[in-house]
Amino acid sequence: MDAAAIIVPHLPWVIGAGLAIGAAGVFGWIHTTRLKIKHGYPLEGMWGQSLKPGTGEEAKQRISLLTQENAELRAELGAVKDRLINVERIVTDGGYALGSEIDALRERALEDRTDKGNA
Repeated sequence: MDAAAIIVPHLPWVIGAGLAIGAAGVFGWIHTTRLKIKHGYPLEGMWGQSLKPGTGEEAKQRISLLTQENAELRAELGAVKDRLINVERIVTDGGYALGSEIDALRERALEDRTDKGNA
């Protein structure tokens, strides 16, 4: 007999068995993970690294360093926001009046120089 003639009639059963084994594997993985979470065991990633951070002294020190860095970054962000507010005020100042004020100060400085040079 031909191999195809033997396999083809049983193909639905072979496919069904493969799907059932795959589904059982996925269900088992989900169930095992659920039990680990329920009972407080650490979860592991694909390569065995811990996904749940430890609560040891090193983790506490890392948390305090990150908290301090977070506070510093927030302070720096506040300073940047203040500077941005000033820049926005300058740019949106009625028709760039600040530019005309700067030009007026330059002209006054030039007049003062020429007056001192003539005296």
